[in-house]
Amino acid sequence: MGFAPLIDAGFLIASHALAALAAFFIGTYQLIAAKGTGRHQAVGYVWAALMLWTAATSFLIYDIRLWGPFSPIHVLSVLALFGLISGILEARRKDVREHRRTMILLYTGALLVAGFFAFMPGRLMYDVLFGG
Repeated sequence: MGFAPLIDAGFLIASHALAALAAFFIGTYQLIAAKGTGRHQAVGYVWAALMLWTAATSFLIYDIRLWGPFSPIHVLSVLALFGLISGILEARRKDVREHRRTMILLYTGALLVAGFFAFMPGRLMYDVLFGG
């Protein structure tokens, strides 16, 4: 395990990966912590900012090119942005049921599923975790 591949990848990719990792851990906390509190809301906005950065920076990363410079990851990023906006609006409307559903889907799809692919052999995060 070593961070050299991540550091060598440059600011954009390193900040994307670190924001995604932070969002994973903060999101896990959000899922198990008390809901409806000021802390939940404040931590939620931090999580949303991390998710926004992660999704936005993904549009500038073109390691996998299937459709011109884009890949299925970019489709997931569009869905993540829509989910993020929906989840925030649902919370502001106090639609707790839909907010919960949207945020769980966002956490699962954008962090767990995308994270699974990020840690596959041959990918940068695999090299960070297991050595290149």
